[in-house]
Amino acid sequence: MKILDKITLILFSMIILILAVIMSLLVFGWVTPTVVLSVYGKIVASNVVSNTILGVSGVCIVLALKAIFFGGNWNTDNGINGEGILLENESGKLLISKETIENLVNGVAKGFENTQSVTTKVIIDSQNTLRVFVTLMVLPNTVINELSMNLQSRIKEVVKSVTDLEIKSIDIKIKNITTSEENKEV
Repeated sequence: MKILDKITLILFSMIILILAVIMSLLVFGWVTPTVVLSVYGKIVASNVVSNTILGVSGVCIVLALKAIFFGGNWNTDNGINGEGILLENESGKLLISKETIENLVNGVAKGFENTQSVTTKVIIDSQNTLRVFVTLMVLPNTVINELSMNLQSRIKEVVKSVTDLEIKSIDIKIKNITTSEENKEV
């Protein structure tokens, strides 16, 4: 969250808190409306105070309109709602979508001769780190431990070379070992 957004949120929260306390005092009858109006009259009697209140009110109105109409687009620094990673340089911006990374990982996994039926899921967390989950079926007589280490290493290499992104973790799930008959059908 940007510093302006934090300041705006604090200011808005304080105003709402003050209004809620005043309304509660009025509803419970602990303060009468004439007391509230007389205090308000004394506060705005000064030109400096009334101009300050007017300025703060104007800023709050502008910020409220910004939040209403542009609220979903504030966080475009490094990522867009977990749908991809936004990279920026002096020439412009580049969005690498999750689907791009998933297709890249699928291509790498299908390149191994002992793999079948590959599915991939990529998760991008709030720090824009990648976690990759690969589910696959393998052929009989596959050394699963060796395959998974080679697959993890190759996926990291390819993703790094193509996208210049680091993968935090690659979790592999062996769904099943296919039989010879299943291989002919797939």
